[in-house]
Amino acid sequence: MSDPDIATLQRRLVDFAEARQWAPYHTPKNLAMALTVEASELAEIFQWLTPEESVEVMSDPDKAFRVRDEVADVLAYLLQLASACGVDVLRALSEKIERNEVRFPTPPR
Repeated sequence: MSDPDIATLQRRLVDFAEARQWAPYHTPKNLAMALTVEASELAEIFQWLTPEESVEVMSDPDKAFRVRDEVADVLAYLLQLASACGVDVLRALSEKIERNEVRFPTPPR
């Protein structure tokens, strides 16, 4: 299987929801709320770890699986929200990076 692109993933997520008749529930509000829940589940993995332990979390196969799974959930809801709102995620990110480069210039060395 080749690496999917953003549009393909978004289409698969829409198709998945439509096949299960979930589309009426996938409003921007509900998707934003679901995104925050999944982000919280990702944060929970790291909640009580020291900074050093957090860096090593991917060396534990069980924790690594949980991190990958929650990252996937966060990305899925983010892509669905972007699709529902008509946001081109790659363009939005590129524009945000450009604004941040102006807002936070490289300090002199």
